Amino acid sequence: MHRLLAEGLGTAFLLIGVVGSGIMGAALADGNVAIALLANAIATGCILYVIITTLGPISGAHFNPAVTLAFLLRGEISTGDAIAYVVVQIIGGILGVWAAHIMFDLSILQASTTDRTGVAQWFSEILATFGLLFIIFGGLKSRPDAVPTLVALYITGAYWFTSSTSFANPAVTIARGFSDTFAGINPAHIPMFIAMQIVGVAIAALVLPRLFPKD
Repeated sequence: MHRLLAEGLGTAFLLIGVVGSGIMGAALADGNVAIALLANAIATGCILYVIITTLGPISGAHFNPAVTLAFLLRGEISTGDAIAYVVVQIIGGILGVWAAHIMFDLSILQASTTDRTGVAQWFSEILATFGLLFIIFGGLKSRPDAVPTLVALYITGAYWFTSSTSFANPAVTIARGFSDTFAGINPAHIPMFIAMQIVGVAIAALVLPRLFPKD
């Protein structure tokens, strides 16, 4: 139960960071989308470093069904634990979005109207998810203590070098559909994003064991 609590709480704080900084950034940027995205990216990288560092020793700090699936395919987590992780990640993500809405005095229940679709963004999610797993498993192989920094830096950068702003996380994707703010995604576009993230996991499952075999 303490591992599930860590996964749920960590994913909630991740979404508080993503959505909260998006709301604050958009409010202060006065229409400058680049400044809002910069604020969003930096805050997301910061919260990732914090939650991975503090909760990693408890649950492994997945906070992401794609990461959990990748560990399942490597035989490093049981199917039952993986399912439980994914459930609490999704619940934690949605609760995190609602907490961000409360903080900024917005309606708690929302549905996003921000369109994020098209081949370019779909391909972007494949690349973003593969890249995230590459960073995680490469880091675990060479410098386990550096994984929080590596993931934080990767996602901060990927906000800018991917056309989709690097969701790379099914729980985050679902949760952001519940927020009609800067970080939102139209719920109708969520299934394809998640499908592409799973494709990214599948590619990683084929490629990464050859680069970073288990000891």
